[in-house]
Order: sequence, then C-alpha cells, then structure tokens
Amino acid sequence: MNYKSAFLLRCPAIPKVRIALVGLGNRGTKTLVRYAFIGNAEISCIVDVDSRRLERANKLLRDSGRKEALALCGPDAWKEACQLPDIDLIYICTEWRTHTLMAVHAMRCGKHVAVEVPAATTVEECWSLVHTAEQTQRHCFMTENCCYDYFALETLEMHRRGLFGEITHCEGAYIHDLSTDNECGESNTSWIERGCLTHGGNPYPTHGIGPIGQLLGFHRTDRMLRLVSMTSAGAKEAGLPLGRVNTTLIQTARGVSIMLQLDVTTHRPYNRLQTVCGTKAFVQKYPVPTVNNGEECLMGDAAERYMSRFDGTDAAQLLRKGEAMNVPNAMNYAMDARLIHCLNNGLPLDIDVYDAAEWSCLTELSRLSAQNGCTPIEIPEFCPNMGRK
Repeated sequence: MNYKSAFLLRCPAIPKVRIALVGLGNRGTKTLVRYAFIGNAEISCIVDVDSRRLERANKLLRDSGRKEALALCGPDAWKEACQLPDIDLIYICTEWRTHTLMAVHAMRCGKHVAVEVPAATTVEECWSLVHTAEQTQRHCFMTENCCYDYFALETLEMHRRGLFGEITHCEGAYIHDLSTDNECGESNTSWIERGCLTHGGNPYPTHGIGPIGQLLGFHRTDRMLRLVSMTSAGAKEAGLPLGRVNTTLIQTARGVSIMLQLDVTTHRPYNRLQTVCGTKAFVQKYPVPTVNNGEECLMGDAAERYMSRFDGTDAAQLLRKGEAMNVPNAMNYAMDARLIHCLNNGLPLDIDVYDAAEWSCLTELSRLSAQNGCTPIEIPEFCPNMGRK
C-alpha cells in the first residue's frame, strides 16, 4: 500500500499535551515523576493491571501538587485510554512485547504515541508501525534517552561543524551487569535480563544504535544495508546462559562500519562505547572520555571540557535545565521536554517512526544472523528518503 510519508511529519500544535501513561512499573513511575518538571503537558490518565500501582501513582501526583489522573485498571484498560477524546498522547511503558500492539492501536485511534525501547521486536512489527504512522499521520516517538546524552549531543554538533571529516567507523553498546545491578527493580532475574539472555541475538539494540543513527543521518544521508551477528554460548547457571555476549557488525550505504554489543551478565563495568572514528577526529565516551582532534589527545576531564564547547544545542540546554532543577535523570528530562516542545509547536520530532523501525528491526535480524552461522542479513529500507532535505 502507498501511504503519505511520515518523514518530517508536522501535525497541528497542541498547546497543552494531555497524556495517558500506560504501564506503571519502574519506567512508567519514573516517567510520571519526571513530568512534574515539564510544562505544557499533564498526566491525565494512568493505566495498569495492578490497582495498587494506580493508587501509588495518584499519590505521587498529589504529593507533587498535580491533580489526580483518571485511573483505568485491567488487561484491556489501555484500549479504553486510546478512545478517550481528551487524550493527545499515549505514553507506553509496558513490557516490550506489547509495544507495537499498543502503539498501532493508539495511532489508529488518532493519538500520537511515545513508546519505550525497543518499539518493535520483529521486522513485521516495524513495518506495522511505519504503515500505521503513514496512514494515520500520527507521530510515533521511541523514547531512546541515550540520544540525549551530553556526549552524544556534543558529538553530533561536532559532526555538524565538519570536525570529524569523513566518519568511517562507529561503535555502540549496552554493557550493564544486570545480574548484580538490576535496574528494573525486581528481586529476582528481571524480565529484561532474562529476555536478553534467551533471545539469541541483540533484543536491546537501540541504546547503541540510536546516537549512531542520528550521527550518520539514517534515512537522510545514509542507511544500514546489512549485518552479521554472533552470540557467545555463555556458561549455564540456573538454567540461564550467563556471560552471553552478542556482537553485531553493520555496513551502511556510504561504507561506514558499525559495531554493536549487548552484554548484561559479565562483570564488565557499565559501558555504551559511544565511539566515532573520522578522518580528522576520534571521540569515545567509555570507559574514559577521549578526544583526538588531530592536534592533541585529551582524556578524562580535559576531554569533557573540550566537548562542552559543543553543548549549545536546544537539547543540551534542556539537560542543563534538568540538572539545575534536580530532575531525576536529566537525560530523560531533556528527551521528554523536547518531545513536548515539538508537540506544543507542531514541529517534526527528533526521533520519528522510521528511526523507531530502523533501530528496532535489529532485534530480530541480529537473532536470525547469529542463529544461522553469522549469515549476512539485509536490512529493510523503511523510509526511501536518502538525500532528501
């Protein structure tokens, strides 16, 4: 089917964005708390399968001086939220296998969508998101907060100024020992840890690929062509293959090579790599911030001071504002504040549905390659807009 493109989609401005927040676990609760600091938006409806979470959420709203939200409880309550006439944005913070189902339904109900990562778990789901956004002309924003990291924003600004020359290679990762540092707040093995260990590929690729995709201008000036992926066997313990690591290599149309890694159970320190190699400069955030601009090599605090000269963007200023207000996780604040600013003013979003599809499709494709002897896999072209301004 041929639908109107959602590339650089502009929708009527929404002076005050009314949000239905679906899912009040760890991520959803943090989102609810964060929106106390964001103007021109309100949490109008909260949805969960657990009434105790709804009660806790409304208490958090009251304690922060906000009015209580309409509370909807039950496995299908999210569908009711999508039908509410006074809701503009459905914000999805549920377990990732439900993301596409909910996002597609919400867009078909005329709502804009913000959805946690990954937005989809299969290529078919990615196409469903794209076709629905094109058909309905509704926004589908994937909440990839790593795109709003200081270092990522500063690297992007360096590239815009031409300081890298020609970028030839990038690296990104999600290396986080969830076996000892369980960010999901569960007492036992978290669903995200278990999902990563049993998947076979990289089911959580967007933290690594998101900043790279924006840097290289996917579906603007470059795109991913193909990948090969390998997953280590790991060591069996309590029925789970602990120490399992996935490495995926990607080639782009302009000849840039990309390496992504996922590792959630070895004892490596937290690392997202954030590595960019250009003909004129090199930067890397982890394990120690490093910059080589062709004249000098700076590390640690000196590298961060050098990078700070490139943090004048709107998103970087929002990071500073969030820090000044002591918002829990200023990176998430900058992401949501930018989302609301764009919706308030009828602007294209920083992360569009094509980004969501391109970054999320690596979930299935990395698994297919890894499980079939590291076979090269072609990556779909979800948005044929190469070179379009």
